[in-house]
Amino acid sequence: MDDEFNVTYITLVGYEELDKYRYFFVSIMFIVCILTVFFSFIIVCLIWIHKNLHEPMYIFIAALLVNSIAYCTAMYPELLMNFLSEKQIISYSACLLQCFLFYTLCASDFFLLAAMAYDRYVSICKPLQYPVIMRKSIVSIMVALSWLIPACQIAISLTMSAHMKICNLTLNAVFCNNSIYSLYCGTSKARDIFDTFALVSMALSPFIFILFTYTRILVIAYRSCKEVRRKAAQTCLPHVIVLLCFSCLCAYDIITVQLDLHSDLHPIMTLQAFLYFPLLHPVIYGLNMKEITKHLKKLFCRTKAI
Repeated sequence: MDDEFNVTYITLVGYEELDKYRYFFVSIMFIVCILTVFFSFIIVCLIWIHKNLHEPMYIFIAALLVNSIAYCTAMYPELLMNFLSEKQIISYSACLLQCFLFYTLCASDFFLLAAMAYDRYVSICKPLQYPVIMRKSIVSIMVALSWLIPACQIAISLTMSAHMKICNLTLNAVFCNNSIYSLYCGTSKARDIFDTFALVSMALSPFIFILFTYTRILVIAYRSCKEVRRKAAQTCLPHVIVLLCFSCLCAYDIITVQLDLHSDLHPIMTLQAFLYFPLLHPVIYGLNMKEITKHLKKLFCRTKAI
């Protein structure tokens, strides 16, 4: 406790295991951060500028890319500074804020992936009703709720934790995730119940909905003509890849803390798990979606000509 400013500081001891690799991780993180922000920003601008990209699917992609930009700007600068510092500390309030941003953005990704799955389902399985179901107002509401619901639920959970007594000032992690619960002297049944509800509503439910939706798409596509099967595979495969990767990373983060499976390799695994994921969105959607790729080629060809 800092008596002068009455600020509680948390020591992140996870960096001790990574000290000899610090410059390697700094280099990788810096490159990933720059590439993610650069390509995400370009694709978002292309979607914003070109009217033929003002469709629900591309709007959801733009929202995902905004999340990637927000994730990089919120998480990576702090990680880079900690790697280059001799002592890795963070104020308790900043730790809570970092935890809030991290889980809000992660949960928002689940909701946006669920919205994209529903959009693909309507597009492939109910093409005649698509313009009526996926109106601009509905899409706007879906995007807004994908950000607001996680933010409110994570804020409630952290508010319930913020007033608990702290008995431990060291965190076996490289950033503030749900391992912050190890800081408190005891547990709260109310918070645990709410966290379980939040986990089900923000991660498990969207995950099950996405799997159910894609299963329905595959069943209907299998019964249809070759063109429908090709369209289903082309539009759904990138979403399935992102979903599986993202779900595995989130499951690892939750299980290791809940089952207390921490080890000397835990900080390394946690960092590896969330180091490369933000770059998946611009790579998967920028290179795989034909309309976006076409506009990217035009943009870079025009740049070279200039």
